[in-house]
Amino acid sequence: MLKVRVIPVLLLRHWGLEKSVKFANPKYVGCPINAARVFNRHCVDELMLLDIVATEEKRAPQIDVVSQIAKETGMPFTVGGGIRNIRTIRELLCSGADKVVINTGAVEIPGLVEEASRTFGRQCIVVSIDAREVDRNKYEVFTHGGKCATGLTPVELAKRVEDEGAGEILITSIDRDGMMEGYDLRLINLISEAVSIPVIACGGAGSVKDLADAFYNAGASAVAGGAFFLFYGPRRTVLITYPSEGELREYFNSEHVRVRDQRTNIKTELARL
Repeated sequence: MLKVRVIPVLLLRHWGLEKSVKFANPKYVGCPINAARVFNRHCVDELMLLDIVATEEKRAPQIDVVSQIAKETGMPFTVGGGIRNIRTIRELLCSGADKVVINTGAVEIPGLVEEASRTFGRQCIVVSIDAREVDRNKYEVFTHGGKCATGLTPVELAKRVEDEGAGEILITSIDRDGMMEGYDLRLINLISEAVSIPVIACGGAGSVKDLADAFYNAGASAVAGGAFFLFYGPRRTVLITYPSEGELREYFNSEHVRVRDQRTNIKTELARL
């Protein structure tokens, strides 16, 4: 059994799935229900569904989509987008979600994460942090789908929401989103070193090796991605897929760790920057 969760992230716009590049230029990739069925057949560790226009449209995630996915699949299921109150969290959990993701609300609504954790248990509450590199080795948190600067560093926000009761942190590099060129390992390492709760790495995965790098070399507790699970080939043909157990074990095993330990650890190199 692998030590790490490998999580596909689906971006929902109304009744269709999209995938962006650096949070812009989204491409339609299909039906969320069909995608969920495919991932369910692949026995994925967990599925994450983020309604990317819910905040902009000042509403909660679409309950009908959440309910249908929950009914047709048996995998752990996390939902986010536009969550700004306890009532919405309760509706999502009652509709079949196992956990919820709070993003903009964690910044703009004082006490929301704390109240949610106290009401439902911190194991249900994931705080999503979207960060962009604004200067050399300097990151800033952006909300509203990457449109609004907050003046907060990812580490500041991560520490704050941990104190407020978040159970996990999803850290996404806006600069790496959809690029499939590898995670921002430094960003992941900054967050994993700053908090004691699990950190989910997102933004940039393009291979199983990238997943392993985030886990072994940057301290992520789980790894997530979108384009890696949705596209195939240089033309980014839509093809929903998931690595086989054998492909994952090629990198997530003791031999891989032993080989890496003989090299200069990326984590050590990052700490010197």
